[in-house]
Amino acid sequence: YWPDRMRQLVNATDEQVEKMREAVRIFFLNKGVHPVNGLTRENWVESNRVFAEAERDRERRGEPSMIALLSNAYYDVLDDDGDGTVDVDELKTMMKAFDVPQEAAYTFFEKADTDKSGKLERQELVHLFRKFWMEPYDPQWDGVYAY
Repeated sequence: YWPDRMRQLVNATDEQVEKMREAVRIFFLNKGVHPVNGLTRENWVESNRVFAEAERDRERRGEPSMIALLSNAYYDVLDDDGDGTVDVDELKTMMKAFDVPQEAAYTFFEKADTDKSGKLERQELVHLFRKFWMEPYDPQWDGVYAY
């Protein structure tokens, strides 16, 4: 669903859409979501805990992160002007693709832009995704979790 929405919103190429689809598939398989049967609500919390531990293990071994895989697939499409960064307007596209109010882009952007450059570098988006998917709830990041 999300990759197809990105195609509509930013004219992503077939190759980019396929890369996003594959990243989404791999990411959610690693989260324990079965491609046909999904994941029961009762198992979601444990699945997230297991996924987070596996991500930390991958990091310790120097292996690619599933969060970075997903983040990078979207980053490549979001960087619509090709300048190697994502600005708040480009981030709004992701919010729209995820059916999240575009206003959320401002909260996400403020939290993600750790060097306050006014642009998100690739690693900043990965860090934001990592916070969202792996870290315990932190009230300081409340605006990010709310969506």
